[in-house]
Amino acid sequence: MFNDTSSLLTHLATRRSGKARDMVAPGPDAAELKNIIALALRTPDHGKLAPWRVVTIADDQRDAFAALLKRAWVAENPGAAGMDLSALDQFARQAPSLLVLISTPAPGAKIPAWEQQMSAGAVGMNLLHAAHAHGFVGSWLTGWAAYSAEVAAAFGAGESDKIVGYFFFGTPSRDLDERPRPEYDEVVRAWEI
Repeated sequence: MFNDTSSLLTHLATRRSGKARDMVAPGPDAAELKNIIALALRTPDHGKLAPWRVVTIADDQRDAFAALLKRAWVAENPGAAGMDLSALDQFARQAPSLLVLISTPAPGAKIPAWEQQMSAGAVGMNLLHAAHAHGFVGSWLTGWAAYSAEVAAAFGAGESDKIVGYFFFGTPSRDLDERPRPEYDEVVRAWEI
């Protein structure tokens, strides 16, 4: 069983993201989504800068989001006019709930930008944990849409801001599959002089 919330240790040992394209209703309602976000914000934040922003995309905004993605794709890829852009439509409309996490490092802060970006990444991981704790499955996606300057600007991102990812929440339409995990001894070593 994945995302077993019977204990914190069990949850961490069974944590598994779902595929956004395989998510169906129900997703979190407004109160649950607000709580998921509030829980996610309880993250390491050196300097108490809150160097991140969360943008929710409501169901009635999915068409506008799809149009933004297609417009930006064609603008950034001049040969793309007339191409089949249905994958961008599908991206914008998958899963019942969608939000965008943006890293917003505070310029001039004594906390290095890298640490602030890592704090935003920690918010991302907490979003998944909080969604799973509410009984939903989550997916953190990036890809072209996370690196497009035009798309980022549409979400209010400044010049030094970056989209950390798109977070999709819902109910899995099928059982989750395990994926290969790194072998402990391949990624952990003892430091010795």
